Amino acid sequence: MSPVIVWSIIFVLLMGLAYYVTRLVSRDRPDGNRHDTGLAILEFGRAFPQEAIRSLHVTADGDAIFVRLHDNKAGFMKSNRSHYSCHLIEPGRVRVMPLTNAKGFAIEFLDAPTQNATYTFSSEKEAAEVALWLLDNYVSVADRDIEEQPAKDMPAGDINPDRAK
Repeated sequence: MSPVIVWSIIFVLLMGLAYYVTRLVSRDRPDGNRHDTGLAILEFGRAFPQEAIRSLHVTADGDAIFVRLHDNKAGFMKSNRSHYSCHLIEPGRVRVMPLTNAKGFAIEFLDAPTQNATYTFSSEKEAAEVALWLLDNYVSVADRDIEEQPAKDMPAGDINPDRAK
């Protein structure tokens, strides 16, 4: 037999083995990479390298991951089989509506309407925590500046509500 035929047979056998192994692995994980938080951290870090991740919360079905960032911002990642689409949630650009089930909520993203959906978490505590992030992120930057500035017209000292005019 010629060496070309031998190498062709070896190549075909290796390709068949590779196909068999990938099918075997995908059968063990029918959901693909949806619950792989390590991949999610890498993808978000690649999309937004200047943002520091504080914590991640995965939805019950693994289709979405909500990201809490170090400077009290929030991010969102939607699983698209082998990769994630990553979004930073800008203050005031998301609407959250409660569901009858306390384990989830419906979200309307004003900047990314294709991501609008209902998201359910594994526990009520996790859903409440993510909702609080989004609520904190909902306050616009201008509103935060107003809250942080002391009132200039108010006199210094203690004011008793009974004596206020």
